[in-house]
Amino acid sequence: MATVLVTGGTGLIGKNLCKLLQNKGYKVFILSRNKNNTNKNSFYWNIDSEYIEPDAIKNADYIIHLAGTNISEKRWTKKQKDLLINSRVKTANLLFKNVQKFNPNLKGFIAASGIGYYGTITSDKIFNENDKAGADFLSKVCVLWENSSQQFNSLNIKTVIFRTGVVLSEKGGALAKISKPVKMGFGSPIGSGNQYMPWIHINDLCEMYVNAIEKIEMKGIYNAVAPEHITNKNLTKTIAKKLNKRIWLPNTPSFVLKLLFGEMASILLEGSRASSEKITDTGFKFEFKTLNDALNNLLN
Repeated sequence: MATVLVTGGTGLIGKNLCKLLQNKGYKVFILSRNKNNTNKNSFYWNIDSEYIEPDAIKNADYIIHLAGTNISEKRWTKKQKDLLINSRVKTANLLFKNVQKFNPNLKGFIAASGIGYYGTITSDKIFNENDKAGADFLSKVCVLWENSSQQFNSLNIKTVIFRTGVVLSEKGGALAKISKPVKMGFGSPIGSGNQYMPWIHINDLCEMYVNAIEKIEMKGIYNAVAPEHITNKNLTKTIAKKLNKRIWLPNTPSFVLKLLFGEMASILLEGSRASSEKITDTGFKFEFKTLNDALNNLLN
């Protein structure tokens, strides 16, 4: 079976994906910034010194690149913005440099990107992979992120990029953040509540990455979002219903979020729909097509 090297393998998506790949019989290795990591399936890398253990690259048939600082971790100061970009772009550049040197016959490079590529705007448009990038900071991050991954095309290496929506998981991430105040009786829609939230169940997302390995014809960019379009209001009310809670507070005002989070508030207050048509055209079958199906699985 093929050997897969995963960056960001200890994150929410990475852990789930590594487990799925192992269950399917793949040999899985991760890159770690901990030089003293005793995990036999781990290789050391250091972005600042531009170093990756050569065997990590030499032995890989596929690389899945998930590494990147969490977009919503901190306010977007100048320093944090640089970190958000560099943690994605510099890591991809380092991988490319090492693949050129040690494994130019790599079978595939599969990378994450974000729905933020289209811009943090609220619109009635349903964005597809051919639409242009937006004009805000998050769009810039995604453009630079994707450009760094597209380098692998120059080596004739199959390259796949997933523009990922809000990932729903029972083990953390967005669902836990939204569910917590709802459970405490303080949940409410954010801003107008009418902003769309392209979403995907973590199991479906991980299966997409496996498909990118196993389907030779898959290459290029895909929106990694479920077929159902929901708003922030829909999501909050559906979560409350599943938890047998009542939404009684008014919507959280936009100005409060802007005071708390500054520019980063845009990812909470704005959002448009994204099409899943291209990924379904590859034959991909969603296990969780609707929010109701996803929450029945995750909240129970």
